[in-house]
Amino acid sequence: MNHTPSPHMGGCGQVNRGSAKFKCAALSHCGPEKLLSPGLGCDGIGTGADWESREELRLRELEEARARAAQMEKTMRWWSDCTANWREKWSKVRAERNRARDERLRADQSCPSNATVSSPISNSSTADSDRQHSHEDESVGEGPGSPEPEPVRDVGTDKPERQKELQLLEALLRAKADAPDSWDARSVSSLRTALSRQDRNRLLWEDLATPDEDSSKLNVLQLRLDESQKVLLKEREDKLALSKNIQKLETELSQWKLKHEELNKSKQEALKQLNLLKEVHQDELGRMSEDLEDELGARTSMDKKLAELRAEMERLQVENAAEWGRRERLETEKLALERDNKKLRAQMEDLEEQLARKRRQAASALDTDLKSIQSELFERNKELADLRHVHTKVKKQYQEKTAELAHANRRVEQHEAEVKKLRLRVEELKKELGQAEDESRKLQRSLDEQVEQSENLQVQLEHLQSRLRRQQNPGLFGKMRTSSSSSRFCPDDPERPVSDPDEEEEELQIQIP
Repeated sequence: MNHTPSPHMGGCGQVNRGSAKFKCAALSHCGPEKLLSPGLGCDGIGTGADWESREELRLRELEEARARAAQMEKTMRWWSDCTANWREKWSKVRAERNRARDERLRADQSCPSNATVSSPISNSSTADSDRQHSHEDESVGEGPGSPEPEPVRDVGTDKPERQKELQLLEALLRAKADAPDSWDARSVSSLRTALSRQDRNRLLWEDLATPDEDSSKLNVLQLRLDESQKVLLKEREDKLALSKNIQKLETELSQWKLKHEELNKSKQEALKQLNLLKEVHQDELGRMSEDLEDELGARTSMDKKLAELRAEMERLQVENAAEWGRRERLETEKLALERDNKKLRAQMEDLEEQLARKRRQAASALDTDLKSIQSELFERNKELADLRHVHTKVKKQYQEKTAELAHANRRVEQHEAEVKKLRLRVEELKKELGQAEDESRKLQRSLDEQVEQSENLQVQLEHLQSRLRRQQNPGLFGKMRTSSSSSRFCPDDPERPVSDPDEEEEELQIQIP
């Protein structure tokens, strides 16, 4: 979208200015005959049509700007919906990420527990195999009076380590009570059976270490050895299952890590796109607001100029109508004078004919009549010259009035500028007056506070002076003290202590600010 201001506004302003200047120049430079011509009204109608067409163009541009603003509002709503959808998606992604993190933590917790479970099982399996080999050596070679075998020493030395492993396994079993029941029950049962069998084997080897051994015990040990081998097979199967579960968990953990990285990358890309789109949208909004402000400013200025030009046009039309009336009056007077002149000429011709006729009759009478007619003709010519002089004076007055009108317009513009300056000055003075009133109010408040403080200090000073007088003249004010003490304390409480004047003075000094 192109948000640059439309060229019609500037073009309209230039055309309007040029047309207004052309009209003013034509009106000022044209003579009275051109001003009085009836074609000026048609020119005004044409300019009015131009103004209407330009105003229609401006209205269209304003509608386009409103449509753009509505479109921008729609885009803003769309962006808000998109941001809401993104927030919902990211909340879901965060929830999934948190779940994956929890599962990973659980897997990490289960992995060391599985390692600890596998380590005692392997130790027990190695110990059982050593015991089996030693038992076979005993049964084949030496008798019951042979020395103690080495596995018994290992069992005796590994007691504290096995106790620690037992404690760790019990703690892990308690912590993993909420783990899946598919393999947890089997591992717990196998661990408990392995631990109980280890204890039993340890007791058996201790019994073997005693000198009172018997062949029946060897048979029992053989049976228990078979049972331990079966248990070892089961534990190996459990160990394989646990290793498979660990591998599955590791693969799932790697997959979740990859998903987490992909989600982080997509989140960063989405945030970058969102920031870019926000910046673009803000730029578009700024451009649109600037375009709207420019268009509104140009529209207001053009409306003002249009109103001024219409007022000038109406005034010039009124003046033109007045001048047209004057011209019509002068033309009617001129026509009347021409008619009179024609009548006089006709009369003069008649008189000349009469004179030519009467010359023959009487030269004296004709001379007198000719003189009278010539005098009348001279008077008529004088009146005609006077009328022409008056006409030239009227023309000069008209030109002077037009010059005065232009000068008056200039003075009106100067006065308007001065009025604007005076209004600005009045507003500044009003602001200064408000500031001065605020300062005077603040000073009045501070003065009132000082007066109140001075009154309080005066009252406290009077109290102190009265107390000093009482202390200086105790005999005179004894009765007053007794009366004040009786008024301060109730008559029903005679054992209450009397107030000390020194304490009262200290209280008054404390009350002084």
